[in-house]
Order: sequence, then C-alpha cells, then structure tokens
Amino acid sequence: MSSWWRNALGLSPARLAEAADAEAAPPAQAPAAPPAVAARQTEAKQDPAAEPGWTRLTGEGTGRHNDQDLAPLAQDRMQRLAEWLWQSNLLANRLVEIMLAYLLAEGVSLQCPDEQHQKLLTAFWNDPINNWPLKLVGRARGLSLMGEQCYICRVNEGSGFVRLGYLDPRHIGTVVMDPDNPEQPIGVVTKRDAQGKYHKYRVVVLGNDDELFSRRTAQIRRTDFTDGDCLLYQVNKLPSGSRGRSDLLGQMDWLDAYDEFLFAEIDRIRYLRSFVWDVAIAGANQEDVDKFDKTFRPPAPNSKFVHSDSITLSAISPELQAADTSESARLLRNHVLGGGTVPEHWFGGGGDVNRAAAGEMGEPTFKMFTARQQVLKLMLEEIGRYVLMQQRHGTPDWSDPRWQVTAVFPELVNRDIAKFSSAMQSVAATVVQMRDAGLLTDKTALQLVADVAARFGQEIDAEAELEAARKEHADRQARRDAADAFSTATDLPGDSGQGGGGAAAAAAAAAAASAAAAQ
Repeated sequence: MSSWWRNALGLSPARLAEAADAEAAPPAQAPAAPPAVAARQTEAKQDPAAEPGWTRLTGEGTGRHNDQDLAPLAQDRMQRLAEWLWQSNLLANRLVEIMLAYLLAEGVSLQCPDEQHQKLLTAFWNDPINNWPLKLVGRARGLSLMGEQCYICRVNEGSGFVRLGYLDPRHIGTVVMDPDNPEQPIGVVTKRDAQGKYHKYRVVVLGNDDELFSRRTAQIRRTDFTDGDCLLYQVNKLPSGSRGRSDLLGQMDWLDAYDEFLFAEIDRIRYLRSFVWDVAIAGANQEDVDKFDKTFRPPAPNSKFVHSDSITLSAISPELQAADTSESARLLRNHVLGGGTVPEHWFGGGGDVNRAAAGEMGEPTFKMFTARQQVLKLMLEEIGRYVLMQQRHGTPDWSDPRWQVTAVFPELVNRDIAKFSSAMQSVAATVVQMRDAGLLTDKTALQLVADVAARFGQEIDAEAELEAARKEHADRQARRDAADAFSTATDLPGDSGQGGGGAAAAAAAAAAASAAAAQ
C-alpha cells in the first residue's frame, strides 16, 4: 500500500504493525453486543441505508463519491485547466466568449406582473453587492468553465432582503445527494481552510422540506447543514452525478495539441528562414582553408565581398521537404470547433462558404446557445422566486401570475423581417379566401396569422383578438353610419336611390369583417 493511501486511510506505520500483531495473535472471543446494538446491526445488514449516519462504502450514488463523477483530484485539475485554457488559448477563449456574447450582450432583466414584487426584484437585481448587471457575465462564464456555480444566501432577518455571496467551485469538497433520490443535491460541504475549518450549506429547494423530502432526508438537512443556505447550479452532469463538468473538458487535450502544433510551426518557419554561407576555394589544401576561415567575415547586408576566381561564396537554406501544413491545422481546428458546435467561418476560416450556406450552418450552434440560455433562464427565475419567498408576503402560490418571475433575455439572432413580411402577406390573403369560401372559421384563420406573427416576437391570443376586433369593427361601423347623411332607418334593400347606400354599407361591413379576420 502506498504512503498516500496509508495517510488517506489514517494508517500510520505503528498502526500497521499493531494490525499485523493482532492478525498473528489467536482470535479472542468477541463480547456479546447489547440488545439495542445487535438490533441496529441486524437492521443495517438488511438495509445499510436504513439508519442515518450509515453509508455504503460502495456509494451506489449516495456516498461521498460515485462512478459518474470525476475523482476529486481530477475535478480540481479540470477546473484549473479550464481556467488556464480560457486565459491562454485563443480557441478555448472564443468557444466560451462567443456564446456569452450572444446570450448576454444586450443585458438581462427579471420581470414580474405584480408591481410590489417587481420592486423587490429590481432592488435585488441592482443592489451594489448583488450587482447582477455587472456580474452576470462573469458568473455565466464561471458556470461554463467550472461546470457549476454556488451562491451563499444572506437574508436580512428584519426586511428579508437577499444578498448572495460567491462560493468558488474549487473550494467545494463534496456535494451531498439525497440518499433516497440520488438525482437531488441536498447539501454542499466545503474544503478545509488553512485553520482546518469547513462549512456545510443546505441547498435551497423552494418549498417545505417535510413535504418535499423523506423524513430521514429532512432530518439530515435540518441537523447536518447548519451553516446557512446556498443556491447550487450545475451543467454537463449525469442525473445521479454530484459534480458539474466544464464545457471544455472533452476538448482540453485537443486544444493543447492545437497550441503545440502552432508553436512547432513557428519553429519550423524559423528554421526555414535560416541559412549558412558556403565557401568553396578551388585548389586549396587544408592549411589554406583554415587560414581563410580565420580571416573570413560573413558579408553584411548591402555590402560587398571581394574575392578571386578561386573562391565561391553561396548562401544555402535548409530544404526540410515539409508539406503544406495548413490542412493539418484546419483538421485540428475543425475537430475542436466541431466539438463545440461552432462553424469554421466563426473562427476566421472562411472555407467554401457563402452567405446562404453560412446562415444554415449556424442553426445547430444557435440551438446549443438556446439550450444554455434556457439553463440560465431557469436559474435566474429560481433565484427571483427565492427572493420573493423571503419577503414574507404570504405563502407563495407559484400558479398565481403575481408570483411568476420571468428572466428576459435578448434575441440570439436578428430576424429576417423581409422573409417573414412576405410570409405574413401570403398567409393573410390565403385565410381570407378560405374564410370567404366557407372552408375556415374566423378563429382558425386568425390563429394561422398569429403563428406567423410569432416569428416577429408578437404573441397573439386568437380568441381574445377576434372578439376585440369584432367589437372594434362594430363600433367603427356605427360611427360611420351615424356620420352618413344618406343612411336612414327606413332604407330598404329594394328601394332605388337611397337604397343603394344600405347595400353599400352591408358590403363594406363584410369587407371590414374579412380584414378583421385577416388581422
């Protein structure tokens, strides 16, 4: 057994010697266990997880570590390498920063329909310590590089105002999972500091522990994690894994290989630019060659070299016979970019790409960005709900719109307005024709138009919009009839003269109804 494992298990040489002597000695009769202890041991044998404080050595997803996590040393190394690559490797930096620019460049806000709740969210969002407008990009960057983010909750006991502290993922020792549900984290244990101290934080879950967890888990959260609450968010992990992983984990070796390749190319270019002076002396012996070598000085640029016909001076460059390495560099670069779902032309490599092809090649990338945007959106909305919970304005009802918190993000891409405008015109004309032919109801016609309008970012409730359009049309027609001096209550469709005015009004009403349906 190595010294490292001896120290980790607490086995000093003296203890190993005592253990060896004990094995050599004849076995002693073990004293009978008290009845209560014997019953507990029997229960533990039948179900080792049945009693708090007992944990299977094999883990099974509920112990200190499990097979779906990196080893602690590998987790630490991953975090250090991810940060180092982001700082020193241009390709790694772009993979992270391009996504952040698309997600957060125009800013994010928390919104709530209730005016009082909105004031609380705005105060929390712009607080000088929380300062989300300034810190959000860095926190999102940390989530991408480290694979997890943890915020310590500090709640004012009087006002309920929330301020969040930051726990560096490199200081997290263990994330404890629910023994009855290995997918749910229940606590965070930090590493020991220089004084040997550590902290145990309870992971925030919005709700009552007695209703959300088993009796055993609720008891563990109450008694073991007493240093406060924390908000924990993780990415790139399996359901029963306890630690998040970096977005760059799978590409670290290839990013380093790409850097090494480029540095080797720099060395090769330096060698190709080198040369030596070759001096040939006709009819000279070794003594003459040595004598000339002692007095020879290589000519400086734009200088002259005077010599006889017997001396020939030539500059010779190395011929490494190396093939063009641009394709090799492209192969490595595209391997890394492909792993990050980033098109080649986003990193300076145009390739055989035109504008139309470039637009289509970006679709998978934007889907990946949308997925990460959704993670950030859910994360911020949960933080917003936690802020509202601390204000003690009654029991939260998450089905009530007044308690709904929405994180509003900027659009990832600019919409092609010309394309959608043409589609809107075609759909509007088509639904009017189908409605007039009796093939489509007003509500369905407006729903089709609303589907196209959604591409512009406009959400239309077809039923409410149809009712409002009909009412507005009726009011407008009534005002028009009141202003028409030739329209009277005695007008009849068959009358000549003024009767044509009534028919025209009916035709106008039908045309206006069609227009309203198209809207």
